[in-house]
Amino acid sequence: MCGIFGYCNYLVEKPREEIIDILTDGLQKLEYRGYDSAGLAISGDAPGSALIFRETGKVAALKQKIIAQDFDRKALFNSHVGIAHTRWATHGEPLEKNCHPQKSDPTAEFLVVHNGIITNYQDIKTLLQNKGFVFESDTDTECIAKLCKHIYDTNIKNNVDLDFQQLMKQVLLELEGSYGMLVKSSHFPNELIGTRKGSPLLIGVKSDQKLKVDFVDVEFPDVSEQQTLSPHFAATATTSNNLLAPLTAHDHLRQSQSRAFLSEDGVPKPVEFFFSSDPASVVQHTKKVLFLEDDDIAHIYDGELHIHRAKKEAGDLGIRNIQTLEMELAQIMKGPYKHFMAKEIFEQPESTFNTMRGRIDFVNHAVRLGGLKSWLSSIRRSKRIIMIACGTSYHSCIATRSIFEELTEIPVVVELASDFLDRKSPVFRDDVCVFVSQSGETADTILALQYCSDRGALTVGVVNSVGSSISRQTNCGVHINAGPEIGVASTKAYTSQYIALVMIALSLSDDRISKTQRRIEIIDGLKKIPQQIKEVLKLEDTVKDLCSSSLNDQKSLLLLGRGYQYASALEGALKIKEISYMHSEGVLAGELKHGVLALVDDQLPIIAFATRDSLFPKVMSAIAQVTARSGRPIVICNDENDIADAQKLLAILKVPTTVDCLQGLLNIIPLQLISYWLAVNRNINVDFPRNLAKSVTVE
Repeated sequence: MCGIFGYCNYLVEKPREEIIDILTDGLQKLEYRGYDSAGLAISGDAPGSALIFRETGKVAALKQKIIAQDFDRKALFNSHVGIAHTRWATHGEPLEKNCHPQKSDPTAEFLVVHNGIITNYQDIKTLLQNKGFVFESDTDTECIAKLCKHIYDTNIKNNVDLDFQQLMKQVLLELEGSYGMLVKSSHFPNELIGTRKGSPLLIGVKSDQKLKVDFVDVEFPDVSEQQTLSPHFAATATTSNNLLAPLTAHDHLRQSQSRAFLSEDGVPKPVEFFFSSDPASVVQHTKKVLFLEDDDIAHIYDGELHIHRAKKEAGDLGIRNIQTLEMELAQIMKGPYKHFMAKEIFEQPESTFNTMRGRIDFVNHAVRLGGLKSWLSSIRRSKRIIMIACGTSYHSCIATRSIFEELTEIPVVVELASDFLDRKSPVFRDDVCVFVSQSGETADTILALQYCSDRGALTVGVVNSVGSSISRQTNCGVHINAGPEIGVASTKAYTSQYIALVMIALSLSDDRISKTQRRIEIIDGLKKIPQQIKEVLKLEDTVKDLCSSSLNDQKSLLLLGRGYQYASALEGALKIKEISYMHSEGVLAGELKHGVLALVDDQLPIIAFATRDSLFPKVMSAIAQVTARSGRPIVICNDENDIADAQKLLAILKVPTTVDCLQGLLNIIPLQLISYWLAVNRNINVDFPRNLAKSVTVE
């Protein structure tokens, strides 16, 4: 949820209109994250002044508002800092006054864009109101901006000279909750602060000069500064006295130099920096990125990037590596497709192949997962595997739970992250906890990860986003390599997660001779999956006609599945409800007689999975019960000849046959197409369904 984008140029001359274009284009690349308003701030004509533009609605509305304003668009800036934001309303309605950036005072001495939630904002707000501050918005973010000004004024009053990062250390010590934020100030022109805690933030670096090293040093406080700051670390949620405590003056400010940006001749080098909450908005400018860790304070000034920490703790690394993004700009563009969701549905033959590429030796029937290699023996010794996820990722866990138990003979529990935390479920050191997330930044899943880590469990991450919080905080894991997924409704990430989890189960069982034939069968099945998905995608015209003729005016829909296909029913129902806004429910076919059958009549659309596996006769019995009560289900099957009394059905969608535990990879494709065409027929914004966001980074 929400998106942050910041741009800083140093000795790279840019006209103001180009800076605005960079910021707004960056925001548009983040639109998939979900938002209801947008804004940006750039430098004004007078020294220390700022131009702030904010608007509810989409980024396109913000761009129109900027076009309507009268200001000098041709003004040139040799060095400049701009910040921008797309907001998902949490504190305060989606009104212009609540848009970001939020400012500290009428002259905007401090400007802040912020993702996340400050849990003690009410305490801070009360204290600042008692100090005479007047609040203009309902946001928790405005508290940060005003807190910056209050602490700055307090230090100046006490004749304390401090730089931007030291000011931010004092500010951050007063904040509780989660945040990714950028801070811009008229007191520190052409400087920018970026920091994060529980919310993603990365920095892209663009320079014609080769960086001296491929990392940035982390700068820790020296002993005197540590002693000065130490009282603040005892702060409690009540917040009070610390807000008045000034820093001690330091004579050594700005003495350090970033080795990555060190020049041989001592002459400053032109450089551009891009802050973002997602690499998708940076890749068009540079592939050199650095992912910030929680509590990092990134300080940019004079063309250099410095990373500070308020204190040094055991295990803290002294560097942050500058990585090279593998994604291409073409991957995040729609190409010939009208919507990202359609593009991602049709990318699944390629994305599923990429998940397996280099990991499965189809000749020797071997699976090699580099991220798990050193940990396999530890996982095999575990007493229990706990899979923890949310939404679509949770369904991929349900889809593969059975094959995990069959191949590993280890009990497997699948948990919704939020419920797992609410129950404070017991976790032990001999448990293995698997965390599945497309973004790797899902708030509930990260909290569950921290909960399990604190209890000594071995943690495994299965994520799509390289460098994400879950990928960094788990002991080991697997990247699913599905490529960027922009549409809010997850499609290709689901099938790639499914395959990644099956590959983990195969890896864990490769020491079991009794499972050899089963493993060979599954690996041979995986080899055919990309081509079989291509075959299923040919059903699009049939699905399109079905949605237009029989399903378009319906209000509700039932999906019946059993065994491996129960997960397909749940995931299909989720796709339909989130994209088309039609009520849909995935039902375990074995539970049909226990209440659900009361809903069946000749008006209720029903989709049933009747593909060939050991439970096929039981599923056919459930379909017979539906048709006996005038129901006319749509049946997804492997062969229409398998279905008796086919004339009683509304439609048959035929998919190829594969191994039972992989059939869900093919069965879900028609449901993705159904959800897509239902939404298109209803003129719904497919990629940005109402009230939803791609990356749920707040609780």
